[in-house]
Amino acid sequence: MTVSLPAAVLDRYRRFSRFNSPYPAHDEGRAIDLYPDGETGVSPVAGVVRETRTVGCPDRPYAADEDHLIVVELDDDWCRRAGAAPGTLARILHVIPEVSPGERVAVGDALGPLTRSGFFGQWVDDHIHLGFRPPGADALRASGSLPVDVDVPVEPMRWDGTGAVVERGPTHVVLDAPIHPDPGRRFAALASDDGVPLDGGLAHYAGGGAFDAIEDGTVVSLWGTRVGVARGRGIAWEPVDVLANGERAVGLSLFAAGGGGFGAKLVCPDRRFELDETVSIALAPSDDPIRLGVG
Repeated sequence: MTVSLPAAVLDRYRRFSRFNSPYPAHDEGRAIDLYPDGETGVSPVAGVVRETRTVGCPDRPYAADEDHLIVVELDDDWCRRAGAAPGTLARILHVIPEVSPGERVAVGDALGPLTRSGFFGQWVDDHIHLGFRPPGADALRASGSLPVDVDVPVEPMRWDGTGAVVERGPTHVVLDAPIHPDPGRRFAALASDDGVPLDGGLAHYAGGGAFDAIEDGTVVSLWGTRVGVARGRGIAWEPVDVLANGERAVGLSLFAAGGGGFGAKLVCPDRRFELDETVSIALAPSDDPIRLGVG
């Protein structure tokens, strides 16, 4: 069974990604990260809260040392719209719960403030992690989530890899390109050479994915460089380096963006770029690619 999030849910968020994570919960697109505007965790589901729990997470100097899980038993109507079986459970992470077991929530309700979890890389924006379990499953276990699809078109964007820095963080920069073709009206993502909208951490995580179906074994390239091969529901990245103005960076974050435009995010903790500086990103095969784990 695959849970397919409808447009009426996804349109409440400015960005989403199924594969831009090193954690096994996202393998094969079995979870989705949803990025709301503001600091409140907006519910993507409707149902009854069955449990909330506080869990430990990696100790990071920039993040909280605990995270939170909210389990919701989904309403039959929500399940019907998403193609899920009645009684399917939703698992929501990275929100400090201001809802209690037995409370009913609707799509768009405030669940509580977002938390900056130690599960995040420092360049990762605050977001909601959403996964699903079949009826009767143990929703507290870290494994066993259902595949997630998105019932919304994602437009592929062509880009030459060049843009100016418009935002700087301790470990990343955001560029003013590629330019979203229609911000606020539809979602778009950076396209491969064959026009497939891509998702994931290229190539600092072991695998990524796409927002269109790709036949198993299909070779994926970007800017003339072979970057991966379609495997199951995802893409296994090839050993490549991301180069920024000719020097190696950690990687490139790929996602689908709607409201607020686009702007590529370059992960570069060891590099400093100034605001308005022009950055040209390229790819090259590598004998020693950067791969980030979950430690």
